[in-house]
Amino acid sequence: MISVCFYFEVHQPYRLRHYSFFDIGQDNYFDDHKNREVLLKVANKCYLPMNRLLLKMAKEHKGEFRFTFSLTGTVVEQYRQWCPEVLDLFRALADTGSVEFLSETYYHSLAGIYSEKEFREQVKMHAKLMRDEFGVTPTSFRNTELIFNNHIGWVAADMGFRSIVTEGTERILGWRSPNFLYVPRYSPQIRTMLKNYRLSDDIAFRFSDRGWTEWPLTVEKFAPWVHNVAGNGNVVNLFMDYETFGEHQWEDTGIFRFMEHLPRAIWTHPDFQFRTVTEAARKHEPVGEVETDHPISWADMERDLSAWTGNSMQREALSTIYELEEPIKRIGDPRLLENWRKLLTSDHFYYMSTKFWQDGDVHKYFSPYGTPHEAYVYFMNCVADLRQRVQNAVAWQ
Repeated sequence: MISVCFYFEVHQPYRLRHYSFFDIGQDNYFDDHKNREVLLKVANKCYLPMNRLLLKMAKEHKGEFRFTFSLTGTVVEQYRQWCPEVLDLFRALADTGSVEFLSETYYHSLAGIYSEKEFREQVKMHAKLMRDEFGVTPTSFRNTELIFNNHIGWVAADMGFRSIVTEGTERILGWRSPNFLYVPRYSPQIRTMLKNYRLSDDIAFRFSDRGWTEWPLTVEKFAPWVHNVAGNGNVVNLFMDYETFGEHQWEDTGIFRFMEHLPRAIWTHPDFQFRTVTEAARKHEPVGEVETDHPISWADMERDLSAWTGNSMQREALSTIYELEEPIKRIGDPRLLENWRKLLTSDHFYYMSTKFWQDGDVHKYFSPYGTPHEAYVYFMNCVADLRQRVQNAVAWQ
């Protein structure tokens, strides 16, 4: 049987307010008004209707339609504060037994690249959150934005995870297919599930593109593309941002109807079954190794770290914020530590990207700032204040 694995990333950052040089000395960095506004907008367009649809489908198909989520700590905190109804629906989904929740970094950070200590601490924080909110202990891992290299695979295996998900890019596959399981070099005990980015992006990015030669995308068209994997693979990994449904692809595109009718279209072929990430990783045997010292991700055309580290502003901001880890942890002030960790969220550096063309348009779509330079200035002003607070705390010790 061939496994079809839907995985949905659910995340919202704490966006910064327009924090000027003259605000230094005030430690209210985050724009609660904007964050609440965005969360409620996306909840009404995506989280609430899509959760209700998936709950209906899970019950209707009596456990045969199965899927996987990852929810960052920052989005869960915002649900608690501004839209607890969404959390209630995620709990109801968990209770169906048809859903898996992956582990990840609590703050959607790049700690896997910049600080193994912080990386491990955030993953443990996130595991506790999943137990507290949904009564589950994650057994599979996904790093922020599917960022992966040999070391991240090794750390995930060392922390006891059974599988890890990442991008099925040609940089690690070469001529091979993402429709098989692999193991990371140096970590054969953990299995690697690779995104089929062509089929995933047909839904996530091209669904409503009237310039696409395959538009409109229907279940009658998409299901045979999935069925073509028969004889050429044992998994079809459809990984995407949860906001695909209703936010990036609006309701009037037919995206919800497409999703509702897709399972039955897939089941017209007797060899296909929906499984969660861990279930598929247990079901199938790996066919080889994947290896890369240079990190990959699912972001932008390059599928590397350039979405967050591609220019000097981003690299300086990252270097500066991670330099504060040791003194902040030594001080032991919970509010200081929380503020620092919220500033680690990868979105802050994503907003600083100066890429052009299609990737640049995507960065602009997500950014709450007028320019990448604005994002950099507000962030660095917050860091300057944070550093001043650290210096004051050290002086008092």
